[in-house]
Amino acid sequence: MTITTLPKPPRVGLVSLGCPKALVDSERIMTKLRADGYDMSPDYAGADVVLVNTCGFLDSAKEESLEAIGEAIAENGRVVVTGCMGKEADLIRARFPSVLAVTGPQQYDEVVAAVHEAAPPVPNAYLDLIPAANLGPDLKLTPRHYSYVKISEGCNHRCAFCIIPSIRGDLISRRPDAILREAEKLVAAGTKELLVISQDTSAYGVDIRNDVRQWHGRDVRPHMTDLARELGMLRTPAGETPWVRLHYVYPYPHVDQVIPLMAEGLVLPYLDIPFQHASPKILRAMRRPANDAKVLERIRGWRRIAPDITIRSTFVVGFPGETDEDFHYLLEWLEEAQLDRVGAFRFEPVEGAAANALPDPVPEEVKEERYAQVMELTARISATKLAAKVGSTVDVLIDAVDSESGGATGRSKADAPEIDGEVHLRDAGHLQPGEFVRVAVEGSDEHDLFGVPVG
Repeated sequence: MTITTLPKPPRVGLVSLGCPKALVDSERIMTKLRADGYDMSPDYAGADVVLVNTCGFLDSAKEESLEAIGEAIAENGRVVVTGCMGKEADLIRARFPSVLAVTGPQQYDEVVAAVHEAAPPVPNAYLDLIPAANLGPDLKLTPRHYSYVKISEGCNHRCAFCIIPSIRGDLISRRPDAILREAEKLVAAGTKELLVISQDTSAYGVDIRNDVRQWHGRDVRPHMTDLARELGMLRTPAGETPWVRLHYVYPYPHVDQVIPLMAEGLVLPYLDIPFQHASPKILRAMRRPANDAKVLERIRGWRRIAPDITIRSTFVVGFPGETDEDFHYLLEWLEEAQLDRVGAFRFEPVEGAAANALPDPVPEEVKEERYAQVMELTARISATKLAAKVGSTVDVLIDAVDSESGGATGRSKADAPEIDGEVHLRDAGHLQPGEFVRVAVEGSDEHDLFGVPVG
């Protein structure tokens, strides 16, 4: 009997930095490489080449990316760089001359070609005959039970503090039927939560507004409302309704149309809206919408329709020209808005951003003081809101189980992975990751809930 030994495929190590949108890019790249016969390596030592997907949004993120590149070179030596910081190839090569290749964001073909050159795929007479579509589902870098779905690339805004359009270009929307087909496959493969991401989810489809597509016999417009409704109609193999969570939603008027879908249970009652500030003067300087009074009125309207809606946002403190009056305006606005989840950032000059040329920079020590005040205020608001849930019962999606201690960790509808709080469970060792459970809430702190499974 002849025993055929298959050739050993080359292995690729991956370091993926930055936002979920970059993580989706990493998934696409690794899926293509797997179809080309590559394996993934969990460590530097076992990799024939290491791919570093960088972030270049802030100077601090750039420095983190450079540190990651340096570590990969020190530990492995054969490194390909891609992602947002790929736009600064000269800087990367000046600091790390031994880097094998540098490609920019969304340059999937270029980065795959660079990996091919660094570690050529091994011809395999058996696997080469198998179409890529038959090699199994796309590779995921998140747990099996939740998945990011990118609906568009780029952004049409020109915010003064942001360089994303110069990195990723103007808005380019995907066809609605292509998005829904991807989501349907993910749900069929075990995804229980779909996290919709883009640079500007509310603007989805403005570039292809007339490109109506058929989906299961229905017309679907390339519009956030149509897309959200169709995603909410998907079902898991067990007949469950997957969670649909909307991220990076700008507060355009048509966002109001999505709130009834939340009340109907088609979309999670959760909005991730980057308000960035509240002072009209600072918002104008940022080149952002500046009608804060109308935003507060709309938030009240959303809560009337979907009383359990969770609103998360991010704010920038210390923007050039921000006075004590502007900052106290923001604090008062936050007190009135009572947002559920808040993150804050100290303003950082970013090379190429228009804000760098603005007068009256805020001293670093003042930025730190203002950051601390925002975080203290919003933590108090969060703690009060979570304390009000003690004694109630909430739906939870299980992320991890510790069978030894009998504990488990999950998230409620109010909690996006990695950025929001968690629900910590006792007497839950029998559960499985990806399982929906009802939880009696027994306690809370500033960010998390504590409880026990019921029913």
